[in-house]
Amino acid sequence: MITIENLSHDFVIGKKGRQTIIPVLRDISLTVEKGEIVTIVGRSGSGKSTLLNLVSGFIHPKEGEIWISGQKVSGLNETKFADFRLNNLGFIFQSFQLIPSMTAFQNVELPLILKGVSESVRKKQTEDMLKKVGLLDYQDHYPGELSGGQQQRVSIARALIVNPPIILADEPTGSLDSETEQELLEFITELNRDLGITFLIITHDDKVAEIGHRKIELIDGHIAPEVSA
Repeated sequence: MITIENLSHDFVIGKKGRQTIIPVLRDISLTVEKGEIVTIVGRSGSGKSTLLNLVSGFIHPKEGEIWISGQKVSGLNETKFADFRLNNLGFIFQSFQLIPSMTAFQNVELPLILKGVSESVRKKQTEDMLKKVGLLDYQDHYPGELSGGQQQRVSIARALIVNPPIILADEPTGSLDSETEQELLEFITELNRDLGITFLIITHDDKVAEIGHRKIELIDGHIAPEVSA
């Protein structure tokens, strides 16, 4: 589902003439198979968030190639990658990234609006998805009226609404208490088992890393030898 070949990336800081190049990732190659949960772990500054941003197309690699679902995406421009994301990738963020002025229903419905789905179909699909994550009774609540765990479930519902084969997650339990974290991890495992969704998860949390079929560690921008999760 995801193939990364010889990926390297660095950031340039400072003004022109006084710029400093900061290496972040060096010669990264890895494959995530269909139906896998792969967790990426590493200390702060190891490059794991940069790797996720490269896979998601929010930044473009300086070197190397990225293939997702059989398509080379590392050369796509922003417009084409945005269309690709909408149809192929779902996202779960630590800070939920919900729109505070929109209800739970409206937040989940938004990707369907962007895809041009008719109102009647959107309504049914959104209600079905909110029911799936156990929040149908909270569809008219705004994010500020929901607990952290409920907000993350809305985020997951929004990620799932377009039936993406792959979900990319950035510290998905970072804002949750331990009990809610465990509930969310069980839910992710259930989605993987029942729907076959592939997950690539960035985390510094050992509990999150343990749900992966494989755990990949980044050390100073390099992949360490793989260990069983």
